[in-house]
Amino acid sequence: MASSENRWWWIASITIVTCSLVGGIWGPRTGLAAASEQDEIRNNLRRFSKILSLIEDQYAGEFDPEKAVFNGAIPVMLQRLDPHSQFFSPEAFKQLRDDQKGQYAGVGMQIQHRNGRTVVMFPFPKTPAYRVGLRPGDIIAEVNGETTEGLNTTEVAKRLRGPAGTTVRIGIERRGIEDLIEVEVTRARIPRRSVPVSFFLKPRVGFIRIDTFNEKTGQELDSALEKLGEGKLEGLILDLRGNRGGLLSQGVYVSGKFIERGQTVVSHHGRSSTERVYKAQTGNGNVLYPMVVMVNCDSASASEIVAGALQDHDRALIIGTNTFGKGLVQTVYPMSQSSGLALTTARYYTPSGRLIQRRYDNLSLYSYYASPCSQQYEPATDQVRLTDKGRTVYGGGGITPDFKLEDQKFNDFQTKLRRNYAFTNFAQEYTLARPNLAPGWEPDENTIAIFQKFLEKEKIVFATTDLIENESFIKRFVKREIYVSAYDLDEGNKVYYRLDPDVQKALGILPAARSLLEDGERVVAKR
Repeated sequence: MASSENRWWWIASITIVTCSLVGGIWGPRTGLAAASEQDEIRNNLRRFSKILSLIEDQYAGEFDPEKAVFNGAIPVMLQRLDPHSQFFSPEAFKQLRDDQKGQYAGVGMQIQHRNGRTVVMFPFPKTPAYRVGLRPGDIIAEVNGETTEGLNTTEVAKRLRGPAGTTVRIGIERRGIEDLIEVEVTRARIPRRSVPVSFFLKPRVGFIRIDTFNEKTGQELDSALEKLGEGKLEGLILDLRGNRGGLLSQGVYVSGKFIERGQTVVSHHGRSSTERVYKAQTGNGNVLYPMVVMVNCDSASASEIVAGALQDHDRALIIGTNTFGKGLVQTVYPMSQSSGLALTTARYYTPSGRLIQRRYDNLSLYSYYASPCSQQYEPATDQVRLTDKGRTVYGGGGITPDFKLEDQKFNDFQTKLRRNYAFTNFAQEYTLARPNLAPGWEPDENTIAIFQKFLEKEKIVFATTDLIENESFIKRFVKREIYVSAYDLDEGNKVYYRLDPDVQKALGILPAARSLLEDGERVVAKR
């Protein structure tokens, strides 16, 4: 049974949450109406406390009051408001802050639950896990001498993490090696790179991918542009696909790097918050080059702020599918016991006045999150606005791209290969047998023949025509995984994006992006 002290901390948490929500819903009042509302709040809290105490004392089964509050009462209350207001337990709030800071203490690898085992997807370059030789496909069998059998990925990750400078012993199983391999790894501060990839797709045409918007994003973007030699660029592809957002300040900074100083990036206002306008602080310094921004249905929040600002100011063309449509501002309130509340306090609007947020009334939480990526989804087009050069754009349902792409679909054979982790497992075997793979390695017909024998050994059923019809697909994914295994994740990612068909399509509209910079009306006429 929980102590009375703990019980009253939970009630206090709900009191703070409730007061915050009332402030958001009703706003400041005075006189008898305010007193009446406060009396009603206190009465409701007394009822809740009485019910919680009764359940704790009399319920027939096991009862966890902390779980009932954190996973039950508070989330349900917030879900009645909107899909994005949420309460963070101390553990979840710490994870949120680590994500925002762009670093954590650990060994530096991404793991995945696969067929009941915890498998290394890849070690991050220049991290402790990379330096001790952990490889994609390694199975984490033990941590500090204790088996990982029966543990999920989160539980294994918690055992691997710890203060920087401490050590952890990891026992791994590796294909082709019978004995358990044991390594001792010294934990360190691991950066969560938000700009993991930047390189030249072709001479003077750069590619930059932004995965998320954390406290380091602006610095990382500056470094990427400096590495590419921004002043000499003749084109840039900015990839925001799958980027679900992050810190507003970083979304504003990224947008401000490409538009003129003083131009509006985004504004927000709510029922109880006055309008606030965010403008480009530094600007592009008159450095202009054609830009194409890639988005998809998982591009949300800060990603939509960037895409919307660059589209409204005719600075870039947007290619992909309609974005998610998450334009609600969450203010994060730290609370007692290291917990936190993310409460929706306003809505985002693009420079032309478009509302980014799509409707969420009369939708289940599942439908709300699944809808943008469904084939039946049709974004709202009732809000019609104009860009700086007079192009028509739409609001109320995310950002509509200038050039639409169909999501890449995998056929049955491709899906089978991915579900069986054929590329990762093949790459591990291939590179173990060839530890000194020469830089610039390319898959050829001999590689496909070796891959065919591997599929036969793994009992993955296929027809000869499958290999012939999917040869370019196989070479793309084999090359990516072999580069990750033989070199590092950075090299593998460059291969992956360079061979991405959608990136090639984005390259193809750079001439239209150049025309947009020179003459917006001419581009409109051609569309």
